[in-house]
Amino acid sequence: MTMVRAVLIAGPTASGKSALALELAEQLGGVIINADSMQVYRDLRIITARPTPEEEKQIPHRLYGFVDAAENYSVGRWCRDVKEVLKEVIAQGCVPILVGGTGLYFKALTAGLAAVPAIPADIRTDVRSRLQREGAPALHAELARFDPATAQRVTINDRSRISRALEVVLTTGRTLSDWHTEGLPPIVDPKYAAKTFITCERKELVHRIETRFAAMLKSGALEEVRRLADRRLDPALPAMKAHGVPWLIRYLNGEISLNEAEAGAIMDTRRYAKRQLTWFRNQMKDWPWDTPEMAAAALKKQFSELK
Repeated sequence: MTMVRAVLIAGPTASGKSALALELAEQLGGVIINADSMQVYRDLRIITARPTPEEEKQIPHRLYGFVDAAENYSVGRWCRDVKEVLKEVIAQGCVPILVGGTGLYFKALTAGLAAVPAIPADIRTDVRSRLQREGAPALHAELARFDPATAQRVTINDRSRISRALEVVLTTGRTLSDWHTEGLPPIVDPKYAAKTFITCERKELVHRIETRFAAMLKSGALEEVRRLADRRLDPALPAMKAHGVPWLIRYLNGEISLNEAEAGAIMDTRRYAKRQLTWFRNQMKDWPWDTPEMAAAALKKQFSELK
């Protein structure tokens, strides 16, 4: 666990996290490190609102766009990757500024993570194939026999969590609940971190989401998704479920209009933002909440007071 001071910026999608990270990085001599599970994917710069090439030239950015969409990147891999990046940033004498909307990344960073072994490719392929053939409810029923505790926590149509839990129990003979009792230690000591969860009034957040998606379409999101769809990847892969991707693929397949795709993508993003708010409220109760306008001053004050 590193004792070096760090800045942690979380918040719902479209709340202004990236702009805040840039501002603080310039003022503190920081390196911006990605803590968003979708922005790791190389194929999805526009649709995931990754930092622009200009922003990446302005301030060093790490762990953005370095994973192929065909990979199933996990929080465990992120923990291993971010640990190495933190060592490098600290050795350079820079302030690590971790920013993103993936709550589990921040929880693993500051509280540790269950060390589930890697899933063999044959088991993953078999489970994903069965998911396509039999459907999520059938695999949920199977999970309920092997791991009733996890099955109770996930809905019968939560394809990614059902397949993940089933893969773990088929690989190890142990349930996810068992694995959660032991694992990777925390990487950053919360006592040495200035942290904030930034959010804004609901109507303002909805406006930001709508405005940003319209800007994505103008910037080439549709062509980006077209290139991804042309790869014919497994729909269960995380990159294939990034907000906006399934809806735009349906449009490209001629199933719905562009207006319908845009409305569906915006609704999914709004629901995700609501889940982010609920998750952080319940899971990260010691994090202060700030408005985008107040967050920079609050973080600088916290940072100056760290021992």
